[in-house]
Amino acid sequence: MKNKLLVIALLLSLILTACSNNQGQDVNTKDETNAESSVDTVKIKDLTGEVEVKKNPKKVAALDNRTFETLENWEIKLVAAPKAVMPATSGYKTDETIADIGNHREPNLEALAAANPDLVIVGQRFGSHYDEIKKLLPKADIINLNWDVSKDAEKPGENLINGFKDSIDSLGAIFDKKAEADELKKNLDDSITKAKEAYKGGSVVSVVVSGGEIGYSAPGFGRVWGPLFQVLDLTPAIEIDNTSSDHKGDEISVEAIAQANPKYLLVLDRDAATTKAGEESIPASDVIEGSQALKNVDAIKDSNIYYAPADTYTNESPQTFIKIFEGLADLFSK
Repeated sequence: MKNKLLVIALLLSLILTACSNNQGQDVNTKDETNAESSVDTVKIKDLTGEVEVKKNPKKVAALDNRTFETLENWEIKLVAAPKAVMPATSGYKTDETIADIGNHREPNLEALAAANPDLVIVGQRFGSHYDEIKKLLPKADIINLNWDVSKDAEKPGENLINGFKDSIDSLGAIFDKKAEADELKKNLDDSITKAKEAYKGGSVVSVVVSGGEIGYSAPGFGRVWGPLFQVLDLTPAIEIDNTSSDHKGDEISVEAIAQANPKYLLVLDRDAATTKAGEESIPASDVIEGSQALKNVDAIKDSNIYYAPADTYTNESPQTFIKIFEGLADLFSK
């Protein structure tokens, strides 16, 4: 009898243990399911409207040269980027763990797909590839920050600054960097205020130098400089119809600049950002200050020339424009 009771007790013990294990497995399974379904998301604004995006993605591909410096400053790791059009000053460019998808003219989208990103930040040069990328990566979050300063012909300056702020807010929300985003926006506003307060009038011409040639960056939509005429309420020395945002600027003769005789000259050196290691280019300063046709221009005689940071053409980030506004404040304060 005693042996029977021991056997029954042993069987009951085994049954209870099994039940307990099954319950534990159910709880663990439920916890894993909840973990998968409780991923935080945030709604951000991009070119397509309001988009819901998962926060703190693990695998990020960045294609927008307006965002590289911000992401790097925030220590966001990338799995893919267009290294061919990234500034040499970016640590991402030489990081061998980041897949190179080439440039916007002939992008290697297969490399992008192979990187299997959770988030792809599309913008500016890669804006035209948005639909193709969205089809290629249906499970990834794709955001399009390709805001255009020319979307409202009356407000290029406002579009530029608001575009920066919207992008900063979106990235800050996605990566839990609100404090950093707010600080960056404040620095941008402060730099604009300094430049506006320093400017006391005087005519301005802005140009792009590429391949030893001078191109005109028109007020409004001219490359880099155009929107700043509105942001800072600058007085243009030259106004030409049918201008563009061409990467080399619009055609203009040095004689036309000399005749306009601007007080200030703003210069973007395109080659400084695009010339590859081992290649040579003519510095914009040599082109501008070595021109016989421009030697009697007030801006040249008085050294009232501002050269944008060397990497500006491939790094049109808010940080770059902060440097530009601060540089212009120094120029106008002379």
